[in-house]
Amino acid sequence: MSSSSPETLASCPVRAPRRRVDGVMVLDKPVGLTSNAALQRARRLYAAEKAGHTGTLDPLASGLLPLCFGDATKFAQALLDSDKEYVATVRIGIATTTGDSEGSETERGRGDFTRDEIERVLPAFTGAITQIPPRHSALKYQGRNYYDYARKGIEIPRAARSVTVHALRLVDCAAPDVVLRIKCSKGTYIRVLAEDIGRALGSCAHLTALRRTATGPFTLAGAVTLEALEALATPARDALLLPSDVLLGAMPRQDVEHGVARALRQGKRAGAVDPAVHGRFRCYGPNAEFLGIVECSGGELRPVRLLRTDSSA
Repeated sequence: MSSSSPETLASCPVRAPRRRVDGVMVLDKPVGLTSNAALQRARRLYAAEKAGHTGTLDPLASGLLPLCFGDATKFAQALLDSDKEYVATVRIGIATTTGDSEGSETERGRGDFTRDEIERVLPAFTGAITQIPPRHSALKYQGRNYYDYARKGIEIPRAARSVTVHALRLVDCAAPDVVLRIKCSKGTYIRVLAEDIGRALGSCAHLTALRRTATGPFTLAGAVTLEALEALATPARDALLLPSDVLLGAMPRQDVEHGVARALRQGKRAGAVDPAVHGRFRCYGPNAEFLGIVECSGGELRPVRLLRTDSSA
């Protein structure tokens, strides 16, 4: 058996030991990276044991991508379910295989629409609308992603889905490109919206740029780029982490005293609340200590998802 030389051993990169990191970091994802690649870069910087993101952005897209570390991953679903805001650039008059600029051109049509012509079709895409998910998406059919079938040229059934566009505003119009600001529910495909607007104009269209500007309570004003994160020392980087309960700001609050907090941490039902009160709450113990999510029913609180604790005392 051969042994490695000192030179070989010295050249091997040493990975920093993983550590417990809890909290939320608001990232401004760059174009060209998948959401998972951006997450892994941030996770390495924090040397975090556990991490997850809160809603995929395609490599073409940039902008807001809140990252959850440690206990915060338990509450990421709240942000996945929240409304999103985007600024999208749409090119009218060209269709592509993917609905965005990463695909191959499939069709050409008129692209010189006026601002008034575009604004006339937008109201049809506000409120509750239906969308047929794109062929190139991560949705699954018979256990495989849609894009797996699309890459092989296999057509599969794609059921229409209901989404809500709360606001749709034309920001700029310089034919054939238009810039839209969109506030929408989870599950809305902006490239499908772009294609559908093109069809409503009697032409075709595709998405050329997308930037997420808000999700839930977060905006780009509080976001940090990977380059800025890499330039920071560990204490300054850690100072950017927000507490886990920032993900649950839309959930009603329930405060409990020490004995109830202890029982909940032990997995027991506890407390005495109004029997008419039902639903889930973000729960806080003495000194406004965040405990996690509890459910109220039958006049009692039941633990649903709590923070890790080193002791139940």
